[in-house]
Amino acid sequence: MTSVEAARELLAEFPVVDGHNDLPWALREQVRYDLDARDIATDQSAHLHTDLRRLRAGGVGAQYWSVYVRADLPDAVPATLEQIDCVRQLLARHPRDLRPALTAADMEAARAEGRIASLMGAEGGHSIANSLATLRALYALGVRYMTLTHNDNVAWADSATDKPCVGGLSAFGREVVREMNREGMLVDLSHVAATTMRDALDATFAPVIFSHSSSRAVCDHPRNVPDDVLERLPANGGVAMVTFVPKFVLQAAVDWTAAADDNMRAHGFHHLATTPEAMKVHRAFEERHPRPVATVSTVADHLDHMREVAGIDHLGIGGDYDGTAFTPDGLNDVSGYPNLIAELLDRGWSKPDLAKLTWQNAVRVLGAAEDVARDLQARRGPSNATIESLDG
Repeated sequence: MTSVEAARELLAEFPVVDGHNDLPWALREQVRYDLDARDIATDQSAHLHTDLRRLRAGGVGAQYWSVYVRADLPDAVPATLEQIDCVRQLLARHPRDLRPALTAADMEAARAEGRIASLMGAEGGHSIANSLATLRALYALGVRYMTLTHNDNVAWADSATDKPCVGGLSAFGREVVREMNREGMLVDLSHVAATTMRDALDATFAPVIFSHSSSRAVCDHPRNVPDDVLERLPANGGVAMVTFVPKFVLQAAVDWTAAADDNMRAHGFHHLATTPEAMKVHRAFEERHPRPVATVSTVADHLDHMREVAGIDHLGIGGDYDGTAFTPDGLNDVSGYPNLIAELLDRGWSKPDLAKLTWQNAVRVLGAAEDVARDLQARRGPSNATIESLDG
């Protein structure tokens, strides 16, 4: 049996829980949610990293669909609601393949049924507009994690890729974390500054996640997780889900990406745009300036280091498909996960360890957040604090 065959066999029993897929945003950007124009029941490889056939080929058993919206939108809350509605439409269209999931038990039920558990994660605290009531409303609509920031700061938390503003979390930011704990919503520390990571770990009562982040020691990019933060995950119980984005996993890609982003802005596009027109600009730049290429081995190097620092119980996978213009060779789309598992098998990772990486850790952490929420709800009611009352 080849390593890839062994990987597929393992994934048949312990499929991948992927922490972050931006398909809803791609559907908004490309076709304004016209799900007939991008029917994921058919081959979408010309347009998207994701469709049902490739999810099945990749051994995906649970997916956190990102309900991300850009931080510079003037209407972030209704735009987030549109993203949630998009996920709901996808679930309604494809009930034989996708199963709505709100809990760890739902994830296990989907696995038993052979369906893909579908959860939602909000990417960026701007999606709650400084309102704890809005946070609770997103949870009621099915959102099970929130990334505290995206690429820009929010008023109460610093981003990894913006100028420091509050030095980590403000008093209101800590209250956001506590209210997420009370609801059972996972605190996602991808995209946040290292100071924010540390403050959140100090404030939280529940395990945290990094839905799509890699190791800063292996690739020195501010989006990645420093070793001192990884070292705190065993005490917290949280999970860092390695991402595949080349500019976060390959050091040589960092400078290239900065130049490519400047080129996008010079042509009038947002640097994260992946529309067909934007991709033409990307490809033209790449022809003139060949990009450094990440591989499956590049990602495995991150996992090897993260296992050494945090331990196998605190690792997962968050590919960021349909949220990045480029992907590593061998991890070109959602069908590629068996290639990563095969690489890890070749490096001596055991099947029990790989089962933790792909499925068990991510399910455990959501269940732990549910346990904390039950305890907190028995002891206190919802917070009605405002940013003005706590931060002045």
